[in-house]
Amino acid sequence: MSVTWGLNWPDQVNNSIREYEMTLMTKFLGASAALALSAGAALADPAIIFDLGGKFDKSFNEAAFNGAQRWADETGGAFAEFEITSDAQREQAIRQFAEAGNNPIVMAGFSWATPLETVAKDYPDLKFEIIDMVVDLPNVTSVVFNEHEGSFLVGMMAAMASESGTVGFIGGMDIPLIRKFACGYAQGVKAVNPDATVISNMTGTTPSAWNDPVKGSELTLAQISQGADVVYAAAGGTGVGVLQTAADQGILSIGVDSNQNYLHPGQVLTSMMKRVDNAVYDAFTAGADLAPGFNVMGVSNGGVGYALDENNASLVSAEMQAAVDQAAADISSGALSVHDYMSDESCDALSF
Repeated sequence: MSVTWGLNWPDQVNNSIREYEMTLMTKFLGASAALALSAGAALADPAIIFDLGGKFDKSFNEAAFNGAQRWADETGGAFAEFEITSDAQREQAIRQFAEAGNNPIVMAGFSWATPLETVAKDYPDLKFEIIDMVVDLPNVTSVVFNEHEGSFLVGMMAAMASESGTVGFIGGMDIPLIRKFACGYAQGVKAVNPDATVISNMTGTTPSAWNDPVKGSELTLAQISQGADVVYAAAGGTGVGVLQTAADQGILSIGVDSNQNYLHPGQVLTSMMKRVDNAVYDAFTAGADLAPGFNVMGVSNGGVGYALDENNASLVSAEMQAAVDQAAADISSGALSVHDYMSDESCDALSF
């Protein structure tokens, strides 16, 4: 009996092993299929990474979020998102979405350029988009805006609305991009009133300048004390403090990036619309077919402009609207040229 068991044991064991292997293979294939489906789903989902200040800063980041959400609402699609809280998170955030297969991956803000240059090279089959900076790689789309053109238009409105002849500008971080806003604004003011005074202040020299509404409030009070009765904020979340203080003190303000007229109806003269939402929406719509290259959004293609709605209609006269619309048409046709500070880091209309 023992001999018979010994002779049959290998066949029994072999059969058991084969059955066990088949079971394992079935489970493995099932898991692989599930993983493949998960990866496929991830590949279909775009991703957006917001800059410092958070997606609900009521300005730049929120405009980006609105574009993503509009795409999701219209298509029923889903997107991944992340809000960084420090610069140290930038490369890791891009890389994690790339590892997950999200495509395309959109970054809102110029500070993403350096980490994007590093990560995008490692994932040549994925598409990336950066807003407000140029990264020259074959799988990257760079979107920049002619903020100086939109700022020129709201500068004209500021000069026409001002009773004191003194208007203000409050920027976020002191960088060439924000000086570009300020210079365009000053040119618009001077185009209407060559004798006008434009006061300009920046909130700071570090990224925290984008999210300091208290400092924004302090700068607004200081400009009011110097006679400013219209203040334009291009400062991200800091601008919320500017608009609030302007409303509290009974002067007019100008919002930026998103339409901020609703924050203080009847007291926000207008908002310089920077259609970051369209840039994100278009990227998500293109998906994996997003075309790499360089895209400029200005007055001529609806990339920048001014906001007019029920919240500021009483503040914008027909004369004011006609003058600004004519200027926009002239910019579009090339009849009017607005100097871009970033072209040579100079501004005849304003000293920094």
